[in-house]
Amino acid sequence: MTLLSNSSYAIFLLPLLVFLARVTDVSIGTLRIIFVAKGLKYLAALLGFFESLIWLLAVVQVMQNLTSWQTYIAFALGFAAGNFVGVAIEERLALGNLLIRVITRQEADDLVHVLWDAGYGVTSVDAQGETGPVKLIFTIAKRKNLAKILSIIKKYNPNAFYTIEDMRYVKETQLPPMNKRSLFPRKVVMNKK
Repeated sequence: MTLLSNSSYAIFLLPLLVFLARVTDVSIGTLRIIFVAKGLKYLAALLGFFESLIWLLAVVQVMQNLTSWQTYIAFALGFAAGNFVGVAIEERLALGNLLIRVITRQEADDLVHVLWDAGYGVTSVDAQGETGPVKLIFTIAKRKNLAKILSIIKKYNPNAFYTIEDMRYVKETQLPPMNKRSLFPRKVVMNKK
């Protein structure tokens, strides 16, 4: 009895292999799309090769086993799981840069100086909002630093409104100071809430 004629292969092992192939190719495809959006064309092309090759191998197995409903289900489940896995991998890689925009009605000098001290470039602008004067704070940072920046914002200005945008390209014209001392002397007052 050969492996291909074995009913346990058709019922269990083949659907498992198709499922794993789909998880792999869809995960690669999710990363490829993200890399295309970020302008990483060579890496996207390489991933596209492997994505299509693995997809083709999975489809061939489904087409050779048209009477196996388990293979159909495995194909669809692999697609769903591959989307989840691909996004999870991309979140762990944290590639790219972000623009973080903070709008606050509260005095924001402490927040600006703490971000400077932490090594982030910050631009602060006085503006007028619907309810009165506001401060706009802009900073560009690597995605891997987002959690740290958000914790600083929440600590020094917990009621601030902020938005986060992915950026495709960033040209640094001036590097932010990387030392732990600010360029501007000031006294930091902690919010006591």
